[in-house]
Amino acid sequence: MIYEIRDLHLSLPDMTRKPLLGATPRIEILKGLSFDVPKGAVLGIVGGSGSGKSTLGRAMLRLLEPTGGQIKFKGIDITHMNENQLRGMRQQFQMIFQDPMSSLNPRRRVGGIIAGPLRLHGVENLPAKVNEALDMVGLPTTFARRYPHELSGGQRQRVGIARAIALRPDFILADEIVSGLDVSSQAQVLNLLADLVRELGLSLAFISHDLSVIRRLCSRVLILHKGEIVEEGETTELFESPKAAYTKELLAAIPLPDPYQKWDV
Repeated sequence: MIYEIRDLHLSLPDMTRKPLLGATPRIEILKGLSFDVPKGAVLGIVGGSGSGKSTLGRAMLRLLEPTGGQIKFKGIDITHMNENQLRGMRQQFQMIFQDPMSSLNPRRRVGGIIAGPLRLHGVENLPAKVNEALDMVGLPTTFARRYPHELSGGQRQRVGIARAIALRPDFILADEIVSGLDVSSQAQVLNLLADLVRELGLSLAFISHDLSVIRRLCSRVLILHKGEIVEEGETTELFESPKAAYTKELLAAIPLPDPYQKWDV
């Protein structure tokens, strides 16, 4: 297994309620989640707004501190590792963010953006590595001299993917990375991810609220609702025979080309 999650809890301070005395109340976001991510799998993490899916993703990468449970990455318990201990492992798991305009430094050229993590981890021959990453995501190497604002939304997202794969990680978390793209760009990015998973042997967790996207890309699906797993299983089986009422609601909400067609749920 690439990931083993057991009884994961995470709570955050409730900034809307500030007590006059005592500690700030906390909101429980994740409520005892347990699941595995097999090596080489593409796991879809689905849920509505406020379901906890992005919080779960950040906890898996230890960008947020769990308040209970256990996170194992490649058999190593990383639940309570400090930043110094994690630094040597971060090369192995990377993240692609939802909004490339906010995650890409607007003052740096594309080449510098991709080279940043490589430099941090002591990788040599940076220009060649940057060009290799650009080529792998289907961008000309001349793009290394461009700034993010000179690129389209789909091109910026490809730069984000290039930055993530440049270190050749074992696992990538993609958080709603096609939600802001048009249909054509969405299809191109999804095809690119599928190719990279196959060619590089990646394991991937793909966070989305869109089940139609999940069906196209993912081999397994995990459905979150109010911080709990309501259903998990193989993608084909889950779409054909959903068991949870919430899963059926999500499937019924998928736009269909034929307005008279309905899911058999």
